[in-house]
Amino acid sequence: MESAISTNDSNDRITILVVDDAPENIDVLDMVLGTQYRVKAALSGKKAIELAGSYPPPDLILLDIMMPEMDGYEVLNRLQSNPSTAHIPVIFVTGKSEVTDEEKCLNLGAVDYITKPFSPLIVRARVKTHLALYNQNRELDRKVKERAQQLKDTKLEIIRCLGRAAEFKDNETGMHVIRMSHYSRIIAEALNFNGDWVDMLYNAAPMHDVGKIGIPDSILLKPGKLEGEEWEIMKKHVTYGVEILGGHESELLKMAKEIAESHHEKFDGSGYPNGLVGENIPLAGRIVAIADVFDALTSVRPYKEAWSIEKAVALIEEEAGKHFDPNLVRLFRECLPKILDVKGRYSDV
Repeated sequence: MESAISTNDSNDRITILVVDDAPENIDVLDMVLGTQYRVKAALSGKKAIELAGSYPPPDLILLDIMMPEMDGYEVLNRLQSNPSTAHIPVIFVTGKSEVTDEEKCLNLGAVDYITKPFSPLIVRARVKTHLALYNQNRELDRKVKERAQQLKDTKLEIIRCLGRAAEFKDNETGMHVIRMSHYSRIIAEALNFNGDWVDMLYNAAPMHDVGKIGIPDSILLKPGKLEGEEWEIMKKHVTYGVEILGGHESELLKMAKEIAESHHEKFDGSGYPNGLVGENIPLAGRIVAIADVFDALTSVRPYKEAWSIEKAVALIEEEAGKHFDPNLVRLFRECLPKILDVKGRYSDV
């Protein structure tokens, strides 16, 4: 028989999966546990694996060893090798009573071992104990994940704050880094790249001009074109940014450093600081270059008025193959409605 036996239809009770090829053994365990738990049963190892992998999974499995086709050892091995079922605690309930049998099962990963014939009181006590431990472990795991997420969120917010701190030097609202980060994410999404890479780009982009912290206000806020030595000093913000971001092992900070160093490079090799050409410029830097320039053009600065959307888009398209990666310019144009939506939501006013 390959169907499961469900002795209780309540979905809010703890579920025990009983695996045994003898229906009479299942009936006994059902009588022992059925009043307190939702009991499901499988008459073969194959069916047990199927039920264990279903949603929601059982909270505990009671598993016989001696079954045809697939014995309990093989069932446990398959459960342990599947990430979706490896966490389910398994108690062997078997007629094999040798110490070596018990040792083998525990070494394979079972949490307990009960021999037949068994005492109902012992079965209830063991099941209760291991369910309590399982719930404790799940709650601990939840708290660890929650804490890890809090730490991640805190780190990201510190990064965003540092990016905004640099932007406050010449944009008192600091909204530029928010907008251009969203623009960068939208362009990256259009490439159908891995979601984790897109998220990392979005979180690293705010650091692109962090080196502005080291530029004197007399240059950064000059209401006019920078001349000669002034421009050379301004370009040093790239070096300062690279030094600030340092040599950390964090993948996020590595990307932030890469962006800070490369977003002023130009596709034709005329950019700075390294004169990189074409795809030798890191992709993250090429994406941020478009996002950064578009937002800078369409925003008010001490040295200029905001450009119209049409004029800014026209310039970016004109600079395809010169300043910007032409493929990314095409994607930017396709994504413009989404970009303008972000611009409207995060305005400086």
